[in-house]
Amino acid sequence: MKKIKIIETAFRDAHQSLLATRMRTRDMLPIAEEMDKVGYFSMEVWGGATFDTCIRYLNEDPWERLRSLKETITKTPLQMLLRGQNLVGYKHYPDDIVRKFVEKSYENGVDVFRIFDALNDIRNMEYAIKVAREQDAHVQGVISYTVSPYHTLEKYVDFARELESLGCNSVAIKDMAGLISPHDTYELVKSLKEETNLMVNLHCHCTSGMTPMSYYAACQAGVDILDTAISPLSWGASQPPTESMVAALQGTPYDTEIDLKLLTHIKKYFEEIRKKYSSIIDPISEKVDTEVLIYQIPGGMLSNFVSQLKVQNALDRYEEVLEEVPRVRKDLGYPPLVTPTSQIVGIQAVMNVLGGERYESVSKEVKDYLKGLYGRPPAPVNEDIRKKIIGDENPITVRPGDLLEPELEKYKVEGKKLGIIKKEEDILTYALYPAVAPKFLSGEAEEEELKPPEEDDACETPSGVPTEYAVDVDGEVFNVKVLPVGYMEIESSGDNKTPTGPVEGGVTSTMQGMILKLKVNEGDKVNEGDVVAVLEAMKMENDIHAPSPGTVKEIFINEGDTVNAGDTLMVIK
Repeated sequence: MKKIKIIETAFRDAHQSLLATRMRTRDMLPIAEEMDKVGYFSMEVWGGATFDTCIRYLNEDPWERLRSLKETITKTPLQMLLRGQNLVGYKHYPDDIVRKFVEKSYENGVDVFRIFDALNDIRNMEYAIKVAREQDAHVQGVISYTVSPYHTLEKYVDFARELESLGCNSVAIKDMAGLISPHDTYELVKSLKEETNLMVNLHCHCTSGMTPMSYYAACQAGVDILDTAISPLSWGASQPPTESMVAALQGTPYDTEIDLKLLTHIKKYFEEIRKKYSSIIDPISEKVDTEVLIYQIPGGMLSNFVSQLKVQNALDRYEEVLEEVPRVRKDLGYPPLVTPTSQIVGIQAVMNVLGGERYESVSKEVKDYLKGLYGRPPAPVNEDIRKKIIGDENPITVRPGDLLEPELEKYKVEGKKLGIIKKEEDILTYALYPAVAPKFLSGEAEEEELKPPEEDDACETPSGVPTEYAVDVDGEVFNVKVLPVGYMEIESSGDNKTPTGPVEGGVTSTMQGMILKLKVNEGDKVNEGDVVAVLEAMKMENDIHAPSPGTVKEIFINEGDTVNAGDTLMVIK
């Protein structure tokens, strides 16, 4: 009899997939001790987007979260998702930062490191695996699963053999969009069990609706571990329900031996948590969407598209963006759509649709991707597109991490000068997120307000009449809110300093985002096409170019400001 082990994802992937990673630590700790009694193989509690969200939106120290959970959960191993050389960020970091981050993660409570690379480029995983092995942690190498003419069973098995040769303890099939069919699941799991000595873990999201069937096929093929989420945080873009999988396998050769009654108590707690966060649950991420089988877009990425298109006033172009994603993915050599390549492909698809001409505007990340700085694409890229974007520049052939100079000491010195370093972990937080971390580490950040569940989320009265409008007054746009007491409040959109109507010589933002860098000062002379600012949108960097030559007369924004589509950032005359 083969007992199937379960990984519970409620504290990381489940709320990342359904609640935009917004669950607070104070909502985890009261139930953590009960969950520790279940007998999970591990609990995934850290990594992925949790680190970023903690400092950007929740005003929480992610290291404190990890330590608090480790103090409460004493029997069950704690697991994190690590993006190889990207760690918990969206770009490659030098080896000295990778080493220190993995060491500190282990020291603060991580027992199981699930390590992946979006392109399945083993070179981007080697160093993180090596350092995690040195900590005597359980190291799980990951196959980022996708479907394309270039992704075959044989290639996946070869990749698993490479992971085994690096000393991994187990291998996970990471299916971020629920693409794997029951038949393909059986064949892949069976082959991995026959061709390697690794424990095999299947991690799937439920977007396509096939996942529970694929999980059972995996059991029949000899899988060792399945990822599930407690039922109030399951289905849709999340994992299958823990209770359902436990019940389905009872009395079979694959029985998990987990107590359903204990899970029921835990479920009731999370039902209340779900109510608390109901205002931020996106209906798109909750439902089964079989179009994922065509577009291969994970649920979290769909939510990003909706929010991005809403702020650009272009929600009517949602279908066009969905259709553009597979074209961009093919142009870029069929990368699996998992962070950060999901953002790279996704933001480019949005830009291609909203910009008029395909690849007329290109993010810094797409340029770096085509230069080989993210790693080796799984398949040949579209050479015409590559030439249009990076010209005659040849992509690199070495491991991308080899090109990066050590940076830990630099961030330590900078951080101390800024007065934001109180402990060693703060240096890493600053090094990973130099644009966001200073505000958090200096104590200036505020927790994002969580809207109470009874508040109406659609800005409409019960009769369905809108209560907010955008009104154009002589070329300047104002947000107008109709208040219940019977009068109107008019307020300028965005920063009061930033004009929102057409301005002669104005450089406008093409999308909503945060000003990451200002490249010019007032009085500077610029040429047409010069980069004058860098905008971060959907966690990607987008260059803003001077539309014509001239002199920078006035700048309306500062680094760190949030701007909307159409906002005038500066005037060049």
